[in-house]
Amino acid sequence: MDKWPKKNLIYCIAYVVLWVVYRIFMPARCINKQNRPKGGALLCANHTRMSDPLFVAYALGWPYQIHVMAKEEVMHWPFIGWVLRHGGIFGVKRGKADVAAIKTAMKYLKNGELLLMFPEGTRHQDGDFGDAKTGAAMLAMRTRVPIIPIYLPAEKKFFRRNPVVFGEAYYPKAPEGRKPTQEDYRAAADDLMARIEALKPQAGR
Repeated sequence: MDKWPKKNLIYCIAYVVLWVVYRIFMPARCINKQNRPKGGALLCANHTRMSDPLFVAYALGWPYQIHVMAKEEVMHWPFIGWVLRHGGIFGVKRGKADVAAIKTAMKYLKNGELLLMFPEGTRHQDGDFGDAKTGAAMLAMRTRVPIIPIYLPAEKKFFRRNPVVFGEAYYPKAPEGRKPTQEDYRAAADDLMARIEALKPQAGR
């Protein structure tokens, strides 16, 4: 494994505090451990519950620290918002081009860190898949980092090992000799969601 950037203190404290929940009461089970990133990457998962980032974090394990792009409203919650902001999580204003959030995301990726995004942009608690926004595809193409698709089942069970399925890292197809267009980003976003959905059968292993 490549050497990771220094861990964030607040992230480490939160990881230790929540360890008993996601290792004993509602443990995360990593499927396809060989697909965990060996360097900076964009982690892209379907979104079913508020707890999804925690399942990804504990499926990866202690050596990894992830940054998460979350909806802006969460960052203003009392105390929790403070913990998130100081733990490497940052907000994005939905429904508009949030330049500050894009710059923050690109900074993490260019620094060789891990960024978790939910391409659908909202939760689907019934487990269905929504259409992906183009932001993740755009970030991966601009920063030239690999995408790792991740599947999370909608139902999370107590005292059961809840699967988190990691797909193989890949680079979204970018056009040669010209800048990507919105159509290119749209095609890459659709391909990403297809790769995430294709992981679903492995959750039952």
